[in-house]
Amino acid sequence: MAEEFFDDETSTHLFQLVHMLQRSAMMHMGMLQDSEGKVHYNLGETKAAIDTLSMMKEKMQGNLSSKESTMLNGIISELQLQFIKAPAHQRALEDQVSESEAVRDTFTNPKDGPAEIIIDEEE
Repeated sequence: MAEEFFDDETSTHLFQLVHMLQRSAMMHMGMLQDSEGKVHYNLGETKAAIDTLSMMKEKMQGNLSSKESTMLNGIISELQLQFIKAPAHQRALEDQVSESEAVRDTFTNPKDGPAEIIIDEEE
C-alpha cells in the first residue's frame, strides 16, 4: 500500500525513516504507549526527533517531490504543535492517574478513605 502512495521505493524508505522519528517523538510526548503499555515523557528526546526531521528537510530541499515536501512539512508542523501542548497534556494525565489512585486507595482501604456522614432527618 505504501508503494501505491509514494512515487518510488526510495520515497517509501525515506518516509519509513520519517515515520520512525515521528513515532519516537509522539511516544516521548506521551501520545503513544511503548511496547509494554507505558507512557513516557521526555521532551529532550522529542525535541531531538523534531530537530532531526527539520535538518533532514533542510538538507533534502530541492530533492523532494511536492508530495514528499508537503508530507514532511505537515509531519514536522504537527509535531511542533503537539510539542507545545505536551506539558499541559502531561499534567492532565498525571492528575488523572493521581485521581484514579485515590479512588483505588479508597476502595482498598475504606477506613482511611474520605467519608460522607449521612444523617437521617427522621431520627
